[in-house]
Amino acid sequence: EWDRWLLMGLIGTAVGMLGFLVHQIIDSLIKLKWDLVENYLQVSKRNGTWSMGADVVICLSTGQDGNIHMTWLCALGSGLAMVVLSSGSVLFFCPAGSPSGLPEIIGYLNGTSIQHLFNIKTFLGTFVSCVLAVASGLFCGPEGPMIHLGALLGCGLSQLQSDTLGVHLPIFTRFRNSADKRSFITAGAGAGIASVFRAPIGGLLFTLEEVSSFWDIRLAWQTFFCCLMATFTTDLLSSSLCGFVYRGHFGFFEAEKRIIFWNLLDMNVLAFVPTILLGMLGGLLGALFVSLNIKINKLRMQFFNSIPKLSLRKTSKLLETLLILVISCVPLVANLGSGRNFLALEVGCIFSFPCSSEQGSAAALLVENGKQGITYLFKRGTHEEFGYTSLCTALAFYFILSCWTAGSAVASGLVIPMLYTGALYGRIIGLILVSIFGVQTNKYGAWIDPGLFAAIGAASFFSGVSRLTISLTVIMVSMLS
Repeated sequence: EWDRWLLMGLIGTAVGMLGFLVHQIIDSLIKLKWDLVENYLQVSKRNGTWSMGADVVICLSTGQDGNIHMTWLCALGSGLAMVVLSSGSVLFFCPAGSPSGLPEIIGYLNGTSIQHLFNIKTFLGTFVSCVLAVASGLFCGPEGPMIHLGALLGCGLSQLQSDTLGVHLPIFTRFRNSADKRSFITAGAGAGIASVFRAPIGGLLFTLEEVSSFWDIRLAWQTFFCCLMATFTTDLLSSSLCGFVYRGHFGFFEAEKRIIFWNLLDMNVLAFVPTILLGMLGGLLGALFVSLNIKINKLRMQFFNSIPKLSLRKTSKLLETLLILVISCVPLVANLGSGRNFLALEVGCIFSFPCSSEQGSAAALLVENGKQGITYLFKRGTHEEFGYTSLCTALAFYFILSCWTAGSAVASGLVIPMLYTGALYGRIIGLILVSIFGVQTNKYGAWIDPGLFAAIGAASFFSGVSRLTISLTVIMVSMLS
């Protein structure tokens, strides 16, 4: 069995390297986009340590020197270019890579045969489409495609043959059977989710709870080892590289960047009352999200199937993704025209300071890069950062746009939209509690914090949409300590 464990380790390492590469490219593309936007804005720099230890915070102001319309056109133009390439790669290059690949992986592991699901073209098309879709500004994340890419690596490295490339290596030939192939695909899928969330146990439980129906204790340990290797590799590479720039301190893991709630929180039994309400609200909104998404996709299929010519049908799907992006960029106009004086730009991601208008505050929430915005919504001790109007506006806009984006012609995931949506209404519940009980500074009332309930709300909506329980709990614990 040594060769099986060796392959599991190789698959985990490869998936970890791929996960690191995906996040680095996304961050670099976002930074490039906002660097272009800076040319049309009045820019001033100041030193600071706000926002997770950032060394430099760039404050942007659209005063008389800033050109609002050119700024919006620049941001929109760069996003449209990314979306055209992203959507085109899955429409014209590898149709099997759209939209996320996760349902196809689940179907395959449960006995369904799907053509072109595991080939080199699907891998390349999904990779390109994923990084460009997330960087473009669409309301989506890389999680679903990463599971697909992990499964593709599990299949390719275990079989070591490719009909597309005409390669058939004479090693590990005993694994070229259906049962072993499915085992390595399962491990690769788990490593994909482990690499994204840095949660090896979460990756194992996700494959057990959601992905595979054929399971045994040996496969569980091997999948866990594969997830461990993926998480370790991603963490190791991320420890010294940021935006493909070497920062030194290779192998030094900074706990503060990984854990959002660093200090232990004394909990009151009263906190379970709003928590139960958030759980119920997450289930209701999750059911509404799924129902609305099914109806949107049915209408989408009916419309596109009514177009007889294949090339025109694909072009129409591409135009739909462009329309979604244009609507998603509307908050940027509101942001730039709202009289906001401060936006913080860190690694290309806009963070919001207290601003002069609820309109600008809501727009800043929507312009945020999803992952960084979620972290800021989770931040404790920020009771006055956002008001009811901005949170409710952002919630309605993000809910509808993310529901529309899911199922469009790009390789994208739903995890970031689910966490963001839940964090928004969780923070609203937290603000309601603060309005009733006031800002509590003693240890007995420290649980009354919008950031804490944003994290609980994120978990509730994630669970309401995905129907995950145990694996989701482990993933959230890994994220939040």
